[in-house]
Amino acid sequence: MQLEDYFEFLSPDDIRIKGHRIGIDDVIRYYLEGRSAERIQEELPSLTMEKIYATLTYYLHNRAEMDAYMVRLQRWREQCYQEWAANPSPAAQRIIALKAQREKEQFCRES
Repeated sequence: MQLEDYFEFLSPDDIRIKGHRIGIDDVIRYYLEGRSAERIQEELPSLTMEKIYATLTYYLHNRAEMDAYMVRLQRWREQCYQEWAANPSPAAQRIIALKAQREKEQFCRES
């Protein structure tokens, strides 16, 4: 079995662990934050240690590519967030308004 057999390459910016909806970026992010393989499994209990180690090995073997992949994903997520923040849904607008009202009421009570 080759390392690539552990993954589904859905697109250049969407690599999933085979049999899961979990992207390799989730495992890599935890690893880069300093978590051990055992701790990663606590965070992602549906993954076997074999799949976690395969992902980490793939990352370390293809580090430059994977670091670029992680940067692209972070940029895409930031872009999605900025688009959402610029035009929140009506439900999100109501939640934002409620939060602002509660903060205002708390401020008035403390003054």
